[in-house]
Amino acid sequence: MSKQDEFKQRTKAFGLRVIRLVQSLGDDRVSRVIGNQLLRSGTSVGANYRGACRARSAAEFRAKLGICEEECDESIYWIELLVDSDLVKEELVAPLLSEADELLAMIVASINTSRNK
Repeated sequence: MSKQDEFKQRTKAFGLRVIRLVQSLGDDRVSRVIGNQLLRSGTSVGANYRGACRARSAAEFRAKLGICEEECDESIYWIELLVDSDLVKEELVAPLLSEADELLAMIVASINTSRNK
């Protein structure tokens, strides 16, 4: 399996974990709003990575990866807000935050590698 295929699987698994987290949130207004934001950004990481894999040029690849970077960072923000507002216990989302941090680092590294080619 190629690194690209492995990363597609990781970003999809991340999106699925985000879906499960959002499904577990309460039905109050704050949970719905933050959950919807997280759902959009967390599932967007994998979708945009797939788009990057179909890029027609290095510039388009970097641009699409830039969107992945923004969406992944935004996902981290929304998860942190859930924890900081006591809607979710930190220990329950620590592995998800760790995965988001790793994905973000890998995306940034890919952008930098593409720039240096």
